[in-house]
Amino acid sequence: MIRYALACDNGHSFESWFQNSVAYDKQAKRGLVTCPVCNSAKVEKAIMAPQLHRTDVERPRPIVAPPPAPPAAPTPSTPPTAPGKSPVAIMSPKERELRSKLKELRDHVTKNANYVGPRFPEEARKIHYGETEHRSIYGEASPEEAKALHDEGIEFHPLPVLPDDQN
Repeated sequence: MIRYALACDNGHSFESWFQNSVAYDKQAKRGLVTCPVCNSAKVEKAIMAPQLHRTDVERPRPIVAPPPAPPAAPTPSTPPTAPGKSPVAIMSPKERELRSKLKELRDHVTKNANYVGPRFPEEARKIHYGETEHRSIYGEASPEEAKALHDEGIEFHPLPVLPDDQN
C-alpha cells in the first residue's frame, strides 16, 4: 500500500491510500480519484516529505498514556472527525456506484452460470470446440491457462474481485 498527498484543481489537499502507484495512475486516468471536498476529478499528486528512519540515532521512547475512554457511538449522519480536521471520503460516489455495478454483475454471473472450479479451462475448451452443449460457466484459471485460452481464441472474461471480498 502507498499513501499519496493529493491536491485538486481548486486547491483542496487530502490524502488517500492505493495498492501501488499503477493503481493510482489507473484510477486517476478513469476519473475515480476525486476531491472529498468539491468532488473534482482533476487531482494530482502533491509533494510529500519522505519518512526516513535513521538507525544511527537512538530515538527516545514515546510515553504511553492509558487509552482514553471510548467516545459515545456517533450517529450515521455525523461521522467522527479529529478536532480541527475535515472528514475525508474513502470512496467517491462514482467509485461506490462502480463497485455496486461490479458486484451486481458478479452476482448475476454466479447465480446464472455453473461453477466448474479449477476445471474451467478444460470445460471452456469443450464448449468452444462443440464437445459439450453451450452453457454459461465460471471457475478458476491460472494466468498461464487464461493466456492459452486467449491464444486459442476462446472468449472469456474475468469476474471482478472487489476489495470487500479480500477483507
